[in-house]
Amino acid sequence: QVQLVASGGGLVQAGGSLRLSCAASGRSNYAMGWFRQAPGKEREFVGGISGRGDSTNYVDSVKGRFTISRDNVKNTVYLQMTVLKPEDTAVYYCAARMAGLYSVSRDRNAYPYWGQGTQVTVSS
Repeated sequence: QVQLVASGGGLVQAGGSLRLSCAASGRSNYAMGWFRQAPGKEREFVGGISGRGDSTNYVDSVKGRFTISRDNVKNTVYLQMTVLKPEDTAVYYCAARMAGLYSVSRDRNAYPYWGQGTQVTVSS
């Protein structure tokens, strides 16, 4: 069983930055994904990183603004968010899957383990 604890959300003005963290228990090489869900919308893929950490994938709307990295010693994955926009406002979730040592999945159904979510609010 994998436990994920997400943190780092908050309120920020448009153009600002936040860094989310997701600490995982157990093995250190889970493929990890970040998803977000805004009120009234489906949960959507934001970005992900392979278990080895050498492959990342992002949704087009965050490319060039968000960066995912991982520290396998600390068993933690980070989502660095810059140039935040009001449309980035959502609850952000991290998720883990044991497959995906070399690749990233955008499919939320591929991730059996989920963190509790952290709220990100971007004011205009």
